[in-house]
Amino acid sequence: MHATVAIIGAGPAGLLLARLLHNAGIDSVVLEHRDRAYVEHRQRAGMLEQTTVDALRAAGAAARLDREGLVHHGIELRFDRRAHRLDFPDLTGGRSVMIYAQTEIVKDLVALQLAEGGPLLFETQAVGIEDGLVRFLRDGVEEKLTCEFVVGCDGFHGISRAALPNARVYEREYPYSWLGILADVPPSCEELIYAHSERGFALHSMRSATVSRLYLQVPNDADPEHWPDDRIWDELEARFAVDGDWKLSRGPITQKAVTPMRSFVTEPMRHDRLFLAGDAAHIVPPTGAKGLNLAVADVVVLAEALEHWRRTGATDLLDAYSDTCLRRVWRAEHFSYFMTTLLHLAPGQTGFDTRLQLSQLDRIATSRHAAAELAENYTGVALRQ
Repeated sequence: MHATVAIIGAGPAGLLLARLLHNAGIDSVVLEHRDRAYVEHRQRAGMLEQTTVDALRAAGAAARLDREGLVHHGIELRFDRRAHRLDFPDLTGGRSVMIYAQTEIVKDLVALQLAEGGPLLFETQAVGIEDGLVRFLRDGVEEKLTCEFVVGCDGFHGISRAALPNARVYEREYPYSWLGILADVPPSCEELIYAHSERGFALHSMRSATVSRLYLQVPNDADPEHWPDDRIWDELEARFAVDGDWKLSRGPITQKAVTPMRSFVTEPMRHDRLFLAGDAAHIVPPTGAKGLNLAVADVVVLAEALEHWRRTGATDLLDAYSDTCLRRVWRAEHFSYFMTTLLHLAPGQTGFDTRLQLSQLDRIATSRHAAAELAENYTGVALRQ
């Protein structure tokens, strides 16, 4: 097999890149280790920055998103039994965000790729990356894909990052995790709620008008089996508590999982003809809702660079790819770290530490400058800094 671009991984990054390249007249092959059902039902983020929405629209992949996505014009911070709303359009000059589950983005992109794009090979495991060549296993037989470029969109545990020579790694592990649930119950809020409480952090999100997505801060060794449904709802209600008549709606919990918190960056994101995108290059804790959006930003920049190379033969944008992306990555890493350490209680945290958190939250609630800084970062910075 041969393609101009070999893409390893059929998550949002790999699939959107394939779509953008198809639209630019550049052929690609996507190799995905898992089967289609697994890929389309893998639960991940659901908050889209405006630049992400714009990229999906420009790719012709937003028809269902525009019908079913939920536009959000702010978030609510809860702390010290108080609730404070941040109005994004007012604070950012008109920007908002959209809620649309990653599973649905993947389904939309898979359907487009199978109908119009190049080969998308499920249950096909990439096992080796060499100069201009990817070796892969399909039906137990090793095959080879020759190419001009390889793009690793295969996540933190994929083979692409390991194939990058002399990479520098920066990382931080956090001393807590999230217990995330899906529940068949309409959301108890119109916009996301981020709660700081003396019992730990909680987040109220949603996947649709009928499905709620909620999270609890838990220890790293937490076992979902030790969290029966009633315990989860009771703990969520306690952490979201504010003075007033707000009430948390309860319903059947359909999924539980524990997610560790990690910050991770690989530098550079490119070596010769191998490029990394998305979680293969960087991971952020989910508090800032940046993981999916960073992946989209990476492949938009890379697709433009590849199109420029195809039209002109020049490699200047490809050569700048890593530096261009990393400026945005580090801004998102800092914001995600800020949100995480602001809202979570660390093991052994002192009263002094908690008072500092509450002081910062109060400043955001009372200072337009502080609120605007959070809102600008949350809604997304420019693709190019």
